[in-house]
Amino acid sequence: MSDVIYLVIIGIGVMLLMVVSILLAVIYNQRKKNQHRLAMEKLREHQQNQLIEAAVRSEETERHRIAETLHDEIGAILSSAKLHLLGIKATMLDQRDQQLHEKGRELLNDVIQKVRGISHNLHSNILKEFGLNEAIRHFIKKITHGTLLNATTNLDDNYTTEFPEADISIYRIIQELVNNIIKYADASEILISSELKKDDLALVIFHNGNGLTQEQFEKLRFQKDGLGLKNIQNRIILLKGTIQFEKSEEGYRIIIEVPVNAKES
Repeated sequence: MSDVIYLVIIGIGVMLLMVVSILLAVIYNQRKKNQHRLAMEKLREHQQNQLIEAAVRSEETERHRIAETLHDEIGAILSSAKLHLLGIKATMLDQRDQQLHEKGRELLNDVIQKVRGISHNLHSNILKEFGLNEAIRHFIKKITHGTLLNATTNLDDNYTTEFPEADISIYRIIQELVNNIIKYADASEILISSELKKDDLALVIFHNGNGLTQEQFEKLRFQKDGLGLKNIQNRIILLKGTIQFEKSEEGYRIIIEVPVNAKES
């Protein structure tokens, strides 16, 4: 009888050992699957970031090419046209032709200034030379000059440019957002402020016009006419930052936070 009990105990032990072995195998297999899934997700994220970075670099290269073409070629042609126009002796013209001559000179001067403005806007030299804060101040002053829009800046001068490529992305985001506000928001006031918080730079764009909510931003950036918003999101991803659209009683705020003290390897 004792032998039977002994055999039963051994059998139960063997069965328990088999069950435990099976459970351990299942757990190990599940862990391997999870590790593989995480590795694949990390690889996809890395590949996505590489594609975004390539797109952003390509866009910036194209901006510089267009800026140089406008400045060196179109600008030179316009300046030459101005010299030829000024070569015409206005005193030899009758009153009507003198008025046309003066109007043509004014329009040509206006076009030259606009081409220079577009060229400087596309090029990022001012950012590389003077830093992000000064580039934002210059852009706001230039884009709102002569308009009814009251635009002010309150930027944290404790922030200094360490990684120009990252600052170019921040600057392009500010450009796109401000241009959208001017085009669509019907705002009369804009305030751009920044604050350096340890390892993060927080920028806030406030305006008193018609703005977006976070839900609208997430929806619009996937639409065909939301290319600008898609570019903003791509740059935010590349910067490993966040962007938040908020509505309040005073107006709308766009809050951007990006890490600035640790360069991605």
